[in-house]
Amino acid sequence: MGRLYWFIARHYLGAGRRRGLLSLITWIALGGVIVGVTALVVVIAVMTGMQKDLKGKILESTPHVMILQQGSSLRMDNWKGVVDTVLSVPGVVGAAPFVLTDVSLVRASPDGRYAQAAHLYGVSVDTVRSATTEMDRKIIQGVLSLKRPKSGLPPMLVGSGLADRMQVYTGDTLTVVAMENLKTDIFGLHPQIQPFQVTGTFTTGMYEYDTGNVYTTLADAQKLLGIQADEVSGVGVRTSDPSMATAIGDSIQNRLGMNYDVESWITTNRSLFSALKLEKLAMGLILFLIVVVAAFNIVSTLVMVVSDRTREIGILKAMGMTRGGILKVFILQGAWIGVVGTVAGTIFGLVLCFILKRYEIIPIPEDVYFVNHLPVAVQISDVAKIVGASVLISFLATIYPAYQASRLEPVDAIRHE
Repeated sequence: MGRLYWFIARHYLGAGRRRGLLSLITWIALGGVIVGVTALVVVIAVMTGMQKDLKGKILESTPHVMILQQGSSLRMDNWKGVVDTVLSVPGVVGAAPFVLTDVSLVRASPDGRYAQAAHLYGVSVDTVRSATTEMDRKIIQGVLSLKRPKSGLPPMLVGSGLADRMQVYTGDTLTVVAMENLKTDIFGLHPQIQPFQVTGTFTTGMYEYDTGNVYTTLADAQKLLGIQADEVSGVGVRTSDPSMATAIGDSIQNRLGMNYDVESWITTNRSLFSALKLEKLAMGLILFLIVVVAAFNIVSTLVMVVSDRTREIGILKAMGMTRGGILKVFILQGAWIGVVGTVAGTIFGLVLCFILKRYEIIPIPEDVYFVNHLPVAVQISDVAKIVGASVLISFLATIYPAYQASRLEPVDAIRHE
């Protein structure tokens, strides 16, 4: 019996003689579903890719959890005790001290001297200590060198964007001006000035980091700021699961007490990822309207089919087909448009996502979006939600015209002109 319903539904989908317009409208409804699903798959994949790409770039240079000591000095003393306490917390796989300060980089050129602001990170190069970021790991393993050069000057790694802007290369000397270690004499306040030699450049892919970060050793950063070996800016922590950083940070806070501020990378970047999540939701809802419009096309198509096939429906009912049978015929017809359109749209969307990811054919300004190309990441859960919602709304669109067709009386339908 099911084959009979599908045979009739398939017959109504095709264009008989003098029914070319009806077939065209059917294909337009099908095309609407395809376009809507394709757009949804691609846009949601792009928004997901943006989130993942930003997350990866942020975590490359940022500890999962950052610990700072409260106080006006902005310094942490007895950091070794803090590290030992942190390493005993479940979920922590690494902890190390760091020094962070804002500096000005001064470079001499034929046209004079000019300065560029930067964030100076002093990192521990102790190979025994666990790396807390990907940058630390590269430095410890020697991928990025912070070995003291032959000149005897302190070493420095410069972001590729900053190096291009200042036209500095490996081996060049930069003068670092720090405002935290001010000296006072009869002439007033004087900043600490120290020459550093560039030992290499790095690229994270994050525009903000590549144009604003520089790295040196923990000892050289401490010397620049005039602080003791047992004083640092804070302690960075690496967790086994970055998504659990907030919960692990709460455990660390309980161990250390209220004299310390513990903040996870999720909390630090909450506004950024909240904006991306909201944008993803808004774009998804807006583009889902395309599928809704396609559903209205399905309704209009089935209504026209009912009007065009009224006499045939009357004959079927006169031959014994029940209201439920007529209902199934038109639901199958609309469901075919929804399912085929959804499957085709999903395939087209996934193919387009593969092309965008493989060939990076759409460049974007990295100083605005933090990345230099359109990132794409397909999540099975997102695709499943799109497919399910599209099929569901297509099915709901068939109910009204199918119900109207099932209510036709055989005598009146046969007499219909």
